[in-house]
Amino acid sequence: MNDTIAAISTAQGVGAISIIRVSGKEAIKIVSSIFSNSKFFNAPTHTIHYGYITFNNEKIDEVLVSLMRAPKTFTMEDVVEINAHGGITTTNKILELLLSAGCRLAEPGEFTKRAFLNGRIDLTEAEGIIDLINAKTDISREIALKQVNGKTSQMIKDLRSDLAAILANIEVNLNYPEYEDIEEMTTEKIKENMDILESKITKIINSSKNSELLKNGIKTVIIGRPNVGKSSLLNNLVGEEKAIVTEIQGTTRDSVEASLVIDNIILTLIDTAGIRRTSDVVESIGVEKSLKLINEADLVLFVLNYNEQITEEDKQIITKLEGKNYISIINKCDLPKKIDDSNIKNKIYVSAFKNINMDQIPLKIKEMFDLEQIETNDLSYLSSARSMAILKKVSLAIKEVRQGLSDGYSLDMIELDLKDIWNLLGEIIGENYEEELIDELFSRFCVGK
Repeated sequence: MNDTIAAISTAQGVGAISIIRVSGKEAIKIVSSIFSNSKFFNAPTHTIHYGYITFNNEKIDEVLVSLMRAPKTFTMEDVVEINAHGGITTTNKILELLLSAGCRLAEPGEFTKRAFLNGRIDLTEAEGIIDLINAKTDISREIALKQVNGKTSQMIKDLRSDLAAILANIEVNLNYPEYEDIEEMTTEKIKENMDILESKITKIINSSKNSELLKNGIKTVIIGRPNVGKSSLLNNLVGEEKAIVTEIQGTTRDSVEASLVIDNIILTLIDTAGIRRTSDVVESIGVEKSLKLINEADLVLFVLNYNEQITEEDKQIITKLEGKNYISIINKCDLPKKIDDSNIKNKIYVSAFKNINMDQIPLKIKEMFDLEQIETNDLSYLSSARSMAILKKVSLAIKEVRQGLSDGYSLDMIELDLKDIWNLLGEIIGENYEEELIDELFSRFCVGK
């Protein structure tokens, strides 16, 4: 944190502009050493300056340099951004000069990490930044923006504030009994407060399940025997030729992925190798992978042939699907019916080749996942697995407090349990944290952010 970091903040490649970002106590001095504008060093904050990046009296590039002095910056340190002409060679040369002049190459996410460690943002807001970068739909963007703007953090801070008020009341009751005007925190009153807290926590957990769906989408695996039309189904759903379609069995030997958006929900469609017994080593690996993907999927599209009888391979798949979310897609319904599908559940008759009833598949998915019922008015959800795991610990801790009250625990013992809940909520927003967690979280960011 005492050194000065630099990194390219725009995507590598040819473009109109590239930005090289510098942050740290020596940022202004280091940039001044390679910048031709002599007025830059003493210039006021939040100003832009024209000049050249130079080296040994040679002009490297014509640039605009933004100067932002601490503490009113993203990292709360002195920050300089060099806006150069886009291009790999020029951009890398400027970065090389900065590193030679005393900067250190920033690690992934280090600018955002410094913003967190310097108190500019909390941990939930930091996670919102990476979610905003990775957002693939308008809804996931809105959820991420709520986190970046601090609305999600405020939700957790409000819970901590409510809990702090209870703890303060208990503290006064225990240590300052002479204050008779302070409300006595009885067992019943603590139970009432736990009811309110648990209700709020449950609402956040339930809402955040929707957030996870909105953010990460539905991992959808297309499963079936060879030549039942899995690849044709994938191509039809996404509207382009993603998978090779032939009449030769075993054409698809590995999974093929594509994306489909239904009501702002991303479906990651995975076309898998046809499941059958085979002596082909490569194909058998694909079959094994297909069976494994069934367990990892949020939804399985099980494809059967309307023009064929159910086989042993089909029965094997049906057994694997027990307890899973799946839709039975009975394909090739334009051909004569030979399948006995009386015991097949969740079925839709389609022809991927002739585009018959294909619109029924998205409708069925919307129904299965209640996509139309997802609340999108208030998008202040927790969207990270880390936050959700902590919140579930909070829920269990509340139950332990209830049990302690029922078992007649003393008020000072209950106070310790309540402090544990308060600390857990603090972990969500980063009021307390472990260094390893912080390093792992920010390593997911790109360099320069």
